[in-house]
Parts: sequence; C-alpha cells; structure tokens
Amino acid sequence: MKKSVAASLTEQVHVIRPQHINPYGRLFGGFLMEWIDEVAGVVSRRHCGCHVTTAAVDNLSFKAGAYGGDLIVLVGKVTYVGTTSMEVRVDTYVENEEGFRRSINRAYFVMVAVDENGKPLPVPELEITTEAEKAEWEAGKKRYDLRKQRRIEGY
Repeated sequence: MKKSVAASLTEQVHVIRPQHINPYGRLFGGFLMEWIDEVAGVVSRRHCGCHVTTAAVDNLSFKAGAYGGDLIVLVGKVTYVGTTSMEVRVDTYVENEEGFRRSINRAYFVMVAVDENGKPLPVPELEITTEAEKAEWEAGKKRYDLRKQRRIEGY
C-alpha cells in the first residue's frame, strides 16, 4: 500500500512564552528540538499507522532566532521511506500578524516504525505525485545512502 505525502502532513503552532526563553531573550534551542521531534513523530505515525521511535537526527540547521511572543509554526512531511524507516523533514517558521512566515530552522529526522516489543515493522511506500516531492525523494535517497555509508565506516 502507498500513502501520499499529504496524508501525513502535519502543522503545529506554539507561542513562545517566558519559560521558553533563554537569558538572551531568544527561544531555547532545546524546546525547539523537542517540538521538532514531536512533529516528526506525529508525521511518521500518521504515515505508518503504528508506534515510532526516533533513530537519527540527520540535520538540524538553526537559521535565525525566535523571541518571546513569537508565533512558531512547524510543518512536517515524509520525504523518503525505506523498509522500516521514514525520513521526515520539519520546517520551522516565525509567523507574523499578517500570516507571513520566515524560515528559522530545517531538520531531517529518521523515524522507525516499531511494534509493542520495539521490533522494526515495514512501512507503507510513499506515493510521489509532484516534481517537488520527487526532488525531496531523490535528496532523501542520497541522505539515506550517506547514513548507510557512515554506519559502515563507524562514523
């Protein structure tokens, strides 16, 4: 069975409150990392229909800061699937009052479908319908191959 990218697309919104702020007035990176991991978990669970676990954080790029009172929008989608794993891209934006979104972070998480005993389970194939999805798939395949090579090299 194949599932579309849109079937598991997830958007989550947070307001940065005082408990999320570091001494410099910016969002603690750890809070953002937690929120990104949560979105990646929801996306991958929607795709595979079972429990998931985070296997790797392939890339996490902080592009800009966010500040108290900012509206943070996280958008996650599946970009590549293997036999039991899924690569999930999560983009993070600050959204202003007019709805304009400014990118502040992009992350790629590798999630694995697991049964109640923590054993990996097969995941549905990903249905690619657009050129953008095809480009994401190809880039995801390259990242998959790089991760595999790193494991072989012990990196």
